[in-house]
This record gives sequence, structure tokens and C-alpha cells, in this order.
Amino acid sequence: MPWLSISIQTDCLHAEALADALLDAGALAVSIEDADAGTPAEQPQFGEPGSISKPGWENSRVVALLEPDTDAGLLLSTCAAQAGLDELPAFAQETVAEQDWVRLTQSQFEPIRVSERLWIVPSWHQAPDPEAIVLVLDPGMAFGTGSHPTTRLCLEWLERSVCPGMSILDYGCGSGILAIAAARLGATEVVGVDIDPQALISARDNAENNAVKARFQESTQAVHGRFDLVVANILANPLRVLAPAISAYLRPGGSLALSGILVEQVEQLIAAYAPYLPLAVAGTREGWVCLAGVKS
Repeated sequence: MPWLSISIQTDCLHAEALADALLDAGALAVSIEDADAGTPAEQPQFGEPGSISKPGWENSRVVALLEPDTDAGLLLSTCAAQAGLDELPAFAQETVAEQDWVRLTQSQFEPIRVSERLWIVPSWHQAPDPEAIVLVLDPGMAFGTGSHPTTRLCLEWLERSVCPGMSILDYGCGSGILAIAAARLGATEVVGVDIDPQALISARDNAENNAVKARFQESTQAVHGRFDLVVANILANPLRVLAPAISAYLRPGGSLALSGILVEQVEQLIAAYAPYLPLAVAGTREGWVCLAGVKS
């Protein structure tokens, strides 16, 4: 049976209320997207230590899946009023064919080869190389599935840097992928911190699915001790603000890797960390950079 999909462009002040009203009115599913996705105005939504981000996108798109015989205009008129919109917003509608949505979603996520010996594999796939180190990771709400260039850069650095018995702190752990990779590569003390409670739930579940021991906690709580390795894959501004705190977790002789940094932001990050340790470019990918250095 085909379904009816409607797409409404609105702002971040009304998007969530409109989505709730559509669900209450019988919509089968509703999502909120960045209407500027794929353009220079795209607004990433990450939860990062030390930063407070405004939820939602200034230009939002609300997409609702409806029963095929729904009067979309009438439904939207009612829901828009409930959401506090003074006027009926413009909307587009299309017919969506019946599909196996689970299979379709899963087909969009294939195993990712990070290196000769490191793979990221969704749970519904067989590992392509049975001899490889496999990270089992399904797409979820927390950032970090291995497909983003910054995650790949950090994974490549970890593979070069982790030795058996090392300790590591993943600062801004998201899904926990970097901490889990470090554990699979031989690190024995693995700690991840994040300000997002959903990220911590996701990280703990992922660690359990990969049969690794790691401790994940809110970054507002004290993290004790110093680590052989510290990795932080967030964004340039919080990395700059948090330079003293992040550097303090690194033991003398320990190594630090930072990512989430654009090429044009490299010099300001190197300068921010210069009082604590020297940093240099350890890798680049698609305009993103990984900086790394050793604390003297």
C-alpha cells in the first residue's frame, strides 16, 4: 500500500511543536531535518564538552508520513494552528511506495574498511575479513559511526598509536567508537566522557556489543588520573576553550590527538595548545584535519 508524505519548511521555534501536533493527529512517522543540508548553510548538531548548542535548525524541514487518503491541507491547517503558526505554511506532498523499511535502512550502511586490519561492521552484516579487528556498530542517535572523515582520522591515529596495556581517555565520546577501537587494539584502561546522556547510553551499549570493558561517564563528573593517550573528536571552538583541561589529562610522554578541525582552523588550535604540548598535522581527509603531539 502506498503512503502519503508531506514536507513542510519552518523554523526551529515551531518545528518540534508542529511535529508533535502531526503525531497527535495521526501521522505514522515524523522527522525534523536541516532544510539547508548539503549547502554551505548546513548546521551540524553535535553535543560537545564545553559548548552549549541551540537545538534544532534555523531553517527546518518537517517531514510526515500519512495514511494515503489523508487530506494533507486540512490536517496541516489544524496542526499549524496548534504549533503556534499564524499562517498555513507551504508544503509539498508525494506518494511513497510500500517498502521493507528495515531492509532499506540497513542497506544504506555497509561495512567500512578503516585500514588493513580494522573494520566497522553493522550488526546485520558478516565481517568481510574474519582475521580483521572488527568494531560492531549500528547507526544510532549518538555521533560516530565511522563514516565521517574526522572519525576515520582518529581511528587511523589510534591504530598507529595504541599499544597493549595503554590507558586512553576519549573526550567527547559520542557513540564510543574511538574508545571501543582503542580497547580492541589493546588498551586496558578505557574511559569515555560526554555531556549528552543519550551518547553515554549508546556508548555503553556499543561497548557491551563489542565485549570490551570501558567506563563512560558525564564530562561534568571528575575524571581521575592521567592517560597514555587522549583523543578528542569534537569541534575547533570547544577544543580551543578546553585546551588546559584536555591537556591536563595527558601524562608526561603521552600522546594527544584532536579532530573536528577544518584546515583553516589548524593554526589557531596549534597556538591554543602550544603552552601544553606541540601539535602537528597527523592526517587530513576531505578538508578535515587531525592534530597530534606528545607531551614532554
